[in-house]
Amino acid sequence: MIYLYGAGGHAKVVIEILERQKKEIAGLLDVNTEIKSLLGYPVSQFIPANESATDFKMIICIGKNEIRKKRAGEIKVNYGQAIHPSANLSPRASIGEGTVIMAAVTVNCNAVVGRHVILNTNCTIDHDCIIEDYAHISPNAALAGKTMVGEGAHVGIGACVIQDIKIGKWATIGAGAVIIDDVPDYAVVVGNPGKIIKYNY
Repeated sequence: MIYLYGAGGHAKVVIEILERQKKEIAGLLDVNTEIKSLLGYPVSQFIPANESATDFKMIICIGKNEIRKKRAGEIKVNYGQAIHPSANLSPRASIGEGTVIMAAVTVNCNAVVGRHVILNTNCTIDHDCIIEDYAHISPNAALAGKTMVGEGAHVGIGACVIQDIKIGKWATIGAGAVIIDDVPDYAVVVGNPGKIIKYNY
């Protein structure tokens, strides 16, 4: 049994993944008291008092990496995973708790994916990549072998990263960017080839 925290657009995708996995969704939690249901599942502000924290798992369905990290630090429960059946995962890859892997994602041999990561539709994580906690790899982004993506970093839609690149923590890679050099912590990089335009301070 799984509860989802957050009742926005990201939660819709996670719901359908869990349905495809035939996992039981107990309901959703959201601070917005005006949201009563999502895709037919009840939304409330609290887990029912009769539910023990050992009886269920949770997935945080919030797209913003920094908020997802904050909530994961606040909510002390067991976390599940949502992995779309069409994802192609190497049996030698490692996937952390709370992570969501969407349709047509590929994760290749010896890749390590951390906790509460989002691997979005059709992205590619090649061999020996390391994706640290709370990162988000957007749809159609491609990471070549031995790429490292730091905590909370966001790789934008359609971005391409060559092999052996390190993307720093809480960095942002713009949509369609081509990354051929290491990216420092907190840097915002856009273009082809990618150039730093500012920092996320």
